[in-house]
Amino acid sequence: MKNTLQNHIDKEIPFLKQKKLLLAVSGGLDSMVLLDLFLELEYDITIAHCNFQLRGVESFGDQKFIQDYAEAHAIPIFVTQFDTEAFSKDYKLSTQVAARELRYNWFYELLDTEKFDFILTAHHADDNLETFLINLTRGTGLEGLTGIPEQNDKIIRPLLFSSRLEIENYAKQHNIQWREDSSNASDKYLRNKIRHHLIPVLKELNPNLITSFLKTESYLQESLAMVEDAAVMVYQQVASEEGDTIHFDLNQLLKLPNYRSYLYQWLKEFGFTAWNDIYDLVDSQSGKQVFAVDFRLLKDRDFLILSPIIHSETQKEFFVNENQTEVKIPLNISFSKVTDISVATNKTIFVDADQLVYPLLLRNWKTGDVFMPFGMDGRSKKVSKLFKDEKLSLIEKENTWLLCSNDQIVWIVGMRADHRFRTTNATQNILKIDLI
Repeated sequence: MKNTLQNHIDKEIPFLKQKKLLLAVSGGLDSMVLLDLFLELEYDITIAHCNFQLRGVESFGDQKFIQDYAEAHAIPIFVTQFDTEAFSKDYKLSTQVAARELRYNWFYELLDTEKFDFILTAHHADDNLETFLINLTRGTGLEGLTGIPEQNDKIIRPLLFSSRLEIENYAKQHNIQWREDSSNASDKYLRNKIRHHLIPVLKELNPNLITSFLKTESYLQESLAMVEDAAVMVYQQVASEEGDTIHFDLNQLLKLPNYRSYLYQWLKEFGFTAWNDIYDLVDSQSGKQVFAVDFRLLKDRDFLILSPIIHSETQKEFFVNENQTEVKIPLNISFSKVTDISVATNKTIFVDADQLVYPLLLRNWKTGDVFMPFGMDGRSKKVSKLFKDEKLSLIEKENTWLLCSNDQIVWIVGMRADHRFRTTNATQNILKIDLI
């Protein structure tokens, strides 16, 4: 098995060589075999052990077992203890999810503070099969059927090619000691039910189940790669990016017979889950939205517009003092005193500096805002009416900034200046304001 692992590393994950590796070791069969193999292959390894304190004395027995092993083999080790049950209760998570979150948060903390290159876990082919079956019973797409990835960011699972039986045989042949987790015998968890009851039946039907499964996984991964390639090609025809906003052209999208699949591929990474609502959005009236935690999808005439949600705590007001010549946040705007006026544009205005009251204020538009558009001889107009005339989407409205003086709008930045701050023949000090 050692040679098989080395050949697999050479072919599939050669970047592990000469790297500083953190091995997640529970003390169970799989992780102890992983530890032995990488020790035998003379990689630069360090042990990380989590005591979740879920099995009383048994949990502390696992911890001592690992610490003794590390000391006997002169392997560096990090150990931590978690009050997993309290964390689970505080954050309303299942015990398994809580343990996973605590474990990987700590691993990544070690990765950062101790400068490890990769985290290695002992997942194997049987774990992958169990995950496949769990996802299958819950309902899943192609991604859910491709199982556990060998690499996910800095996490590497080098034993996915091996079965549990092969790992157990290696342990017995090399007299490797391990700790049995008593919770593995319980049918409390879905994974254990599948492991104890379903997989033995499948193996009875097909003694080469794991080999067949690994072939199936390979085919599914190839299919997924093809789907992802197609999604990238079609994206270039349908989507246009403007800063952190993406516009999907519905006229182009609806030409595709399977447009829902493409929407799923493009939007899944943004945290959306209400897929039927997203698919219905295509035929909805303008203004309808679907939300994820940090993003939203808006129907605006012939487009679906994806944008980040600006949470209220991130919305701020920005002040401009009298002697400032520029601001960088939230927009790049310059202020300069000039002696004459050139052509004004949407991005350049000239105002009577003596009419300004400092500090000026940059803020977002609010419902009820009123201004006096330049050129309308002092007649007022609601900012919302201007937005409607300009056919701005909701997202564009929310991203519009107002430059204000003493609660009066000087400029709807990038759009219209206010009549009250115009220059006249009597103006003595002219201020030029540029949106860069």
